[in-house]
Amino acid sequence: MRIRIEWSNGETTATLKDTPTTRKLLKALPCQSSANTWGEEVYFSVPVDVDLEPDARQVVPPGTVCFWVEGSSVAIPFGPTPISTGDECRLVTAVNIMGQLDGDPSVLASIRDGDPLTVSEDS
Repeated sequence: MRIRIEWSNGETTATLKDTPTTRKLLKALPCQSSANTWGEEVYFSVPVDVDLEPDARQVVPPGTVCFWVEGSSVAIPFGPTPISTGDECRLVTAVNIMGQLDGDPSVLASIRDGDPLTVSEDS
C-alpha cells in the first residue's frame, strides 16, 4: 500500500503497512489538507478517527509515517522536534505507526505552515 503526498514545490511517496489505521486512511483518500510544522515534523489533519494501536510509539526513525490519534492527523518527522533529546524524532504523544517515506525524508523541509497538501493512493 502506497500513498503520494504533494505540495506546491514538491512531492513524496510512502509505503504503508497493513494496519487498522492505514486501512481507514486509504478509505478517506484522496483528500486535501493544510500543512503544519513543529520543528522538523510535518503534520496535517485527515478525515480519519481511530484508537491508539498496541505498537504505538513516541520516538520513531526519520521519515516514519505516523498517525497522531488526538489530532486526527498524519505526522511525519524528518528530524528533531522541540521536545526531542539530541537528534531523535520525538512526537508530542505516542502515535500509530503506518509506514515509511520512500527516499530522503528531508524533502519535507520545503513544506511551510499553511501549505496546501494533497494526499492520494499511489499505484
